[in-house]
Amino acid sequence: MKRALMFAAAFAACGPLHAAGIGIRAGTTGIGADVGFNLAPTIDARVGYSALKWSHDVDTSNASYKGDAKLSNLNALVDFHPLGPVFRLTGGLILNDNKYEANGRPNFGPGSINAKVEAGHRVAPYLGVGWGNVAGAGVNFYADLGLMFMGSPKATVSADCTGLSAGQCSILQGQAASEQGALEDKLHRFKVFPVLSIGVTIGF
Repeated sequence: MKRALMFAAAFAACGPLHAAGIGIRAGTTGIGADVGFNLAPTIDARVGYSALKWSHDVDTSNASYKGDAKLSNLNALVDFHPLGPVFRLTGGLILNDNKYEANGRPNFGPGSINAKVEAGHRVAPYLGVGWGNVAGAGVNFYADLGLMFMGSPKATVSADCTGLSAGQCSILQGQAASEQGALEDKLHRFKVFPVLSIGVTIGF
C-alpha cells in the first residue's frame, strides 16, 4: 500500500488533475483497491494493490504436493475511453510477487520435498478491457477483464532428508531435481494469468 501511495503522488506531480476517485475490488488477482486520476478527456491513470492466499494441491507423476498460492500485485495502469466514460481499453504494468509454496511427498520412497514456484517476470505487462471509471464522480461500478503476462514459472525444489539414511537422501535428492521441471510444466498455464475483477468506486 505504501508503494501505491508513492505512485499516486507521482501521478499528482505530473500536472493538474480534473477528477479522482477510489475503488474497492475483488477478483482473480485478490482483494484490493485502486486510486484513479483523470489525465485528459479520454485518458485516466490508476494505481492499486491486491492480494490473496488460498490452499492448492498439485500432483505430478512422482509426487503429491499440498501448499498455498500467494498473490501480491501492485498495478500501474492507463485507461483509454474511446467511446465515452463506460467502455475502456486498459494497458500497463503489474509488479507481482505471485508464488506457490508447497510440501510434497514422493510417490515412491520416504522423505519430503519442499517446493517454491515463482512468476517468470516480476514486472508483468497487462492488457485488457473494462467498464466503469475509477476517476468518475459519485458512486459507480467498475470491472476489468484482461491478461497479465507473467512469463514461464520458475521452480526451486529441495529435498528434506530429516531422518533418512545417506542412501535414501541421495535418492530423494534425485527425485527433487527431476521435480523442478515437472512442477514448472504443471503450472505452465499460469504463464498468462487471467484477470477478472469487479468493484465499486467513489469519485470526487
